[in-house]
Amino acid sequence: MLRGDALGSLRPQMAVMTTDLAGVGRFEAIIVPHRSLSARGLRALLIALGLLGGLTSTLVWLMGAWPIIGFTGGEGILAIALLRYHARGVRETEYLLLTEAEMRVVRTDRHGRRRERVLPAAWLNVILRERQGRVPGLFLASHGLEEEVATALGEVEKRDLARALADSLRAARNPVFDNPQLQL
Repeated sequence: MLRGDALGSLRPQMAVMTTDLAGVGRFEAIIVPHRSLSARGLRALLIALGLLGGLTSTLVWLMGAWPIIGFTGGEGILAIALLRYHARGVRETEYLLLTEAEMRVVRTDRHGRRRERVLPAAWLNVILRERQGRVPGLFLASHGLEEEVATALGEVEKRDLARALADSLRAARNPVFDNPQLQL
């Protein structure tokens, strides 16, 4: 079930799933950095920049100031290169999975390489460290191992994720048994 109730409104960069089935994930979150443009939007913006640069260069050339064309082309190329560099991070993701036995943190970088870290769930703690003038850090700690997670999220989303993860840990450690035979 989608956990929108405990998280307030879900942001587009974080999806959280929980389930209480034995052996299956008790908590699952997929975190992706905010994407300002889709691939189609980026392509449209790059085409618009190219056309605007071409139009500017043509107008400057017609006015007789042809040396300016090099500067116009240079700044256009720089803008396009920076936008393409920014768009390369489209594959970055962070996947958090809490099961009965472990907390699995799987990160995929912009090149598609995956790095996985497994923390034992028995003594897992969720730590939200306040930082002066910055977004707080969200850490998972267990047996001397510590891993910072959700670095792409803002303050509100990070606090919501910490609360949802702590609630899932609490529910896993304190199961509620509803046995009708034991009720009077």
